[in-house]
Amino acid sequence: MKKIIIGIAALGAMSFTSNQLYYSTQLVYAMNNIEDMKEWIIQDVENNKIDSVYAEFYFETLDETHGFINDFFEHQCK
Repeated sequence: MKKIIIGIAALGAMSFTSNQLYYSTQLVYAMNNIEDMKEWIIQDVENNKIDSVYAEFYFETLDETHGFINDFFEHQCK
């Protein structure tokens, strides 16, 4: 009986660890995408494709979203 419980616990721990690694990897990719988008916005402003006022709104939203993702990552994935 002890062997069964230990086996189930080990499988559960491995499953949790792999899911946690998957989630943390996905969150890091999401944060990197946000940083890429910020660079594109800067380029668009420099090339007069968008107004700087709109760019500031976009930056505020992206910064806020990055903060939400980072907060979740810090509390759930470490």
